[in-house]
Amino acid sequence: MMSCMVPKKASLCSSGHLNSDALCQALSALRGIVESCYGPFGRLKLIHNAVGGYVLSTSQSSALLGNLSVSHPVIKLIIASVLNHVSRFSDSGLFTAILCCNLAENAIRLNVPCSHIVKIHKHLLNICIDYLTSEECSCRIQIDFSNSKTLLSLVRTVINKPTCMLTTKEADYISSLVLKAFFYTIPSVIGDNISLGKMLIVPIEGQGVTDSCVLSGILIEIFASHSTTIDITKLTSGCIKIAVFSVSMSGDVVDSGNGTWEVASGFCPEDESLAQLLKVGRQLVCDQVHLVVCQKVVHPILKQYLQEQQVMVEDRLGITLMEPLIQLTGAQSISSYYHPIPPGCYGNVKNLCIVKFGSKRFLHLVPNENKPVCSLVLCNRTEAGVNELKLVCQSAECVMRFVLKEPLAVLGGGCAESHLATYIVHKSHCVTEDKLAELGCSRSEYRIVADSFCRSLERTASSLEHDGGENFVDAKYGHRWSVLPNMPLHADWSEVFSRCACGLYTAQQNLNWTVLGNRTAITSLEMSLKKPSEYFTDRLALDSYSVKLNALQVAVETANLVVDLQYVIQDRN
Repeated sequence: MMSCMVPKKASLCSSGHLNSDALCQALSALRGIVESCYGPFGRLKLIHNAVGGYVLSTSQSSALLGNLSVSHPVIKLIIASVLNHVSRFSDSGLFTAILCCNLAENAIRLNVPCSHIVKIHKHLLNICIDYLTSEECSCRIQIDFSNSKTLLSLVRTVINKPTCMLTTKEADYISSLVLKAFFYTIPSVIGDNISLGKMLIVPIEGQGVTDSCVLSGILIEIFASHSTTIDITKLTSGCIKIAVFSVSMSGDVVDSGNGTWEVASGFCPEDESLAQLLKVGRQLVCDQVHLVVCQKVVHPILKQYLQEQQVMVEDRLGITLMEPLIQLTGAQSISSYYHPIPPGCYGNVKNLCIVKFGSKRFLHLVPNENKPVCSLVLCNRTEAGVNELKLVCQSAECVMRFVLKEPLAVLGGGCAESHLATYIVHKSHCVTEDKLAELGCSRSEYRIVADSFCRSLERTASSLEHDGGENFVDAKYGHRWSVLPNMPLHADWSEVFSRCACGLYTAQQNLNWTVLGNRTAITSLEMSLKKPSEYFTDRLALDSYSVKLNALQVAVETANLVVDLQYVIQDRN
């Protein structure tokens, strides 16, 4: 039967996408989706494809954008850019997407050449970066590792996501656990070539959040009842020997490693492989190994033999546990069973015990000394809740690693964005003629684009409000203040304002609030670039400095790609 030959279609080349209604609608739709999820009071999204299957409930950027089906090439570009940022930094994905969409949408409405918009955007981004990296920056704070207050605030900001459905007490508890687990991963001995250990997350569905805990060592889930038939209490504490196999021990020839088999007539490779496995099993027994763990599958006959010899066997561990196991036990990964096992390949742990969380049972490997490996047991009432909690705790660990390298944080709650917008408003009014000549634009064009840039920052900050409240900015610090809906604004200031959105400042009579985005009022203000005091409240909203700085750069640079777009070429085959 001959296959049908279809002539190849020519690629579709279209121009002028920046001004197209389709792009405007697509940008608006994407912004609406991510805006509604933004912040601790964001709304959840249910993602379900048209042919049935798994229903995803999330407000996390990685899960949300990774599961969205989009057709517009520009929206695909934005999503790919945001996901690339999230894959490296684990946080601020929604901020990146919202700011990028706001910048691109506002640029579409400007009567300014695209090339000028891109140049001015780059200049304004450099102003932001120079300010954020300067010692005079008043929207960043130093992280003090001797004081857990700011560290807990930073972790709590990452964890406090709506899908986790945590109470304030539960969020505080999980934040302290994540911080404790992270400190476990820091080696106690400092040397030249040190590296952080591993924090393994064990999700447990159906338990209360306060049942979560941190355990030193590794938890291996036990699926079969025969794993517990061996009396582990009889093992001598402190010298429990472990063998770690990365090769499949299923006995299949295809899993025995690389090489060529030459077999005679009547020879059975599977029988020979099983015989070799049993030979290895006898060596393990002779070497007094107490526990055998395998990344892949162990042959049932070998498993039965070892268990009869009082050797515990746990297989199908997967690749994720291998590195922490080697780090914890000091063992060397055994990648072949066709050679005798050197004595130096074995590792050891201090103790083995069986622990139970909900309906799951685990073998707990307790390390001999302070090894930088721990297990964070995360419990939540629902599947969606525990999955989301796992994601945010992974993000929090990643954020803490960045903080360890660069101990700085940016004020959250939209205060950093509104502060930057106010700062740029003032800077844009004192731009020099030489800078305008370098940018190749007029002063009016510069101010138009700068105003658009600031409005994008302010709208991104305002996206944190989901309940109909009003957003204000103060004249002294340039911070965002949220006012409850239907609040009588003719009331005394002390009844309207309490604390700024990041929690750093309390309301004072001389702050002269104005509606966020009121450009006329902001221009007339004299903002004080006063650094935050060394005293911080217990409940600050903080973002990682490294993460936020990269998110800002990605948002502006991706928006510039969209603004500078001239042609879209699509392969229709």
